[in-house]
Amino acid sequence: MTPDTPEPRTPAALGSRVLMALIVGQLGLHAAMAGLRMATPLQALRLGASAWTVGVLLALFAAAPVLLALHAGRLADRLGYHRPVRIAAALALAGMGAAVASVWMTGWASGWWTLGALCLAATLTGSAANLGMLTIQRTAGLAARDATERMRIFSWLGVAPSFSNVVGPVAAGLMIDATGFAGAYLLLMALPLATLASARLVPVLAPNPSARSGGRTAWDLLGAPGMKRLLAVNWLFSMCWDVHAFAVPVLGHERGFSASTIGFILGTFTLAVTGIRLLVPLLAHRIEEVKVLGGAMVGTAVVFAAYPFAANPWLMAGCAALLGLTLGVAQPIIMTTLHQVTPEGRHGESLAFRSMAINASSTLMPLVFGALGSAAGAAVLFWSVGGLVGSGAWLTRRIARIRT
Repeated sequence: MTPDTPEPRTPAALGSRVLMALIVGQLGLHAAMAGLRMATPLQALRLGASAWTVGVLLALFAAAPVLLALHAGRLADRLGYHRPVRIAAALALAGMGAAVASVWMTGWASGWWTLGALCLAATLTGSAANLGMLTIQRTAGLAARDATERMRIFSWLGVAPSFSNVVGPVAAGLMIDATGFAGAYLLLMALPLATLASARLVPVLAPNPSARSGGRTAWDLLGAPGMKRLLAVNWLFSMCWDVHAFAVPVLGHERGFSASTIGFILGTFTLAVTGIRLLVPLLAHRIEEVKVLGGAMVGTAVVFAAYPFAANPWLMAGCAALLGLTLGVAQPIIMTTLHQVTPEGRHGESLAFRSMAINASSTLMPLVFGALGSAAGAAVLFWSVGGLVGSGAWLTRRIARIRT
């Protein structure tokens, strides 16, 4: 079956080739964005940009998805997989083109034009990665036959962002040192092309008539049973990711740890996240989703309570590993449960609400963390957020009653 020949909308088993195509598709878009997110601040700083300007540049990678997520989700619901993925790849390629143009402008155009091109590149690639992620996650969830298979699929897909955050920045960094920024951007341009190539292995589903019905707004979706509670749980977990990335360097600096030691602690967290997501597919048939989700929230609260008492790097790395397990297992379970509580034909929109919460948290919460951390220290920050996520565990019991 070619990508231009629709197949019936009856969900079929997601073959390994199709699953790999979805993983490659997400990796191509996300790695391109991650590489650009590492390279553009360096270029801006070399142009003499202020720290505030660099902060605005980085915020654009997350701010654009917050504003466009609902439109992206509706687009995926209406058009399926291939056209939104092509649009996402085109946006990413255009973003890389703007980044290359910023290098070309250096030397003859004013610095503001160059920074403007970098801001455009950040906006386009951030939007591309978000549209691609929503489309790929929606397709994967609909193709699964049951909740167990869906959890396995989302666990495998969850590995792609972690891998992308290594591939993109490392490739860009090597190319910057070897050939300069233009060479790095041209190399990153190959990644969305891999997304386009992998899309040929994904079959086309016939259009879903229920995704076109009128008389409703996206915000009506929040009235679906369990939706608001599940999104609240998702936001609490997202906040934990953000506070860990923020507070560990602060706590390490307070204790005089070197940059490499702090990097080791954060790297241990990433390895634990990746490891648990590789393990979940083997245990998916034994997992009771909502119970594990509640346990992950309590476990996260316990780790956050203990983190400030970890007096040396090895104890902090142990806390990071435990936190990686609790946060890493939560994402595929949330995705699986979100699919189950979403009305037919609106999965793109529900994924968009989740994306908006994550990107809004990544944009705004570091400002809150910075104010609280400056006033009270990293320990109070860990305990405050840990208390929030622990007290939010009761939400999972309400979701369990709705699902049963």
